Amino acid sequence: MDSLRLQRTARTESAAQACIECIEHSHLSGVVTQSSPLFTVVDLIKRLESDQRTRGQFWKVNDRAHEPSTGTAISAWPLWFSEPTRNDERPLFYMTQSATSAHLSMLTSQTGQRGIVLNDIESSPSRWAKGAHPWLPLWLASNRHCIPFDPASGDEARAILIGALDELYVQGAPGFCYMTLHDESGDGLACDRTQAFMGMYRLDNPTPVAPQVRLLGAGLMLREVQAAAQILHDDWGIAAEVWSCPSYTKLARDAERQSRHKRLLRGEAPRTSHLQDCLGSSQTPVVAVTGYAEFVAAQLAAHVRGPFTALGADSLEPHQRLDRHWIAMTALRELANLEQISTALVSQALDRYRLV
Repeated sequence: MDSLRLQRTARTESAAQACIECIEHSHLSGVVTQSSPLFTVVDLIKRLESDQRTRGQFWKVNDRAHEPSTGTAISAWPLWFSEPTRNDERPLFYMTQSATSAHLSMLTSQTGQRGIVLNDIESSPSRWAKGAHPWLPLWLASNRHCIPFDPASGDEARAILIGALDELYVQGAPGFCYMTLHDESGDGLACDRTQAFMGMYRLDNPTPVAPQVRLLGAGLMLREVQAAAQILHDDWGIAAEVWSCPSYTKLARDAERQSRHKRLLRGEAPRTSHLQDCLGSSQTPVVAVTGYAEFVAAQLAAHVRGPFTALGADSLEPHQRLDRHWIAMTALRELANLEQISTALVSQALDRYRLV
């Protein structure tokens, strides 16, 4: 089968701009500020369907088993057979429940590696971390057509949706955007819209006390990271800096791109990556946490100046669950390795939180 080629036109850009304006208006009016990523995305797409400015200006595919397609929903296959449609691309939202890389690869092939894929699997019962087969995050990280995100809150999901519409359909960048969506209610914490789509932003405000450790988290694990920072402060008197990282993969690719550009410089000023802009050249130890396998967060290792540790679903023994206490203990261990605290504190933490 030949590759599907969708033709971007001026109407593609105007349709995306209309969608962005509609989504931004919902943000300004205070809609779903405390909602989950899944609820937020579903609600926003319903608003796009009902708004006169955006109705008919985008495509939607919905293969979620418990929610039959309605309204502007279409199957992906008409794109292959309708030449007028192919020659006048519109923003595409693909709502799915894809637990495997094979299924996700099949559906993105249907759409010519274009669109915004919204995967609702994390809330479903599964023996796999985040409801995803172990090969799925590997496929996402290695697929250069894909920009994967793991939003922690509804506000992050909204920001990523706006960023993806702008990058893919206003600027005309190739590829597709992927979001995994959990259905846990948000904590009302507003995000930095621009930096969220770039991959990371700081949650806590700078304080006069220099941080002794930096904690990075994505998706639902961000809550455990925030709780670990509080534990470090309350139980051990350690200042922790907290960052939300909706996309470790985008951060790593950007840092890799800038490193390659630096090696090939011909009298040009060196560029910095967003990761470098955020963390700088500090030697403060970094603990990066993901709900996926450890390698997802470990993509940053080569680009972080200070001591770096990645934690994921496979970092512990099968009977152990990665949580705030393990994150706090890992931070203590890193500080002990640097001889900034006594190793006795690590043993105390293991006993106190019953981790052994």
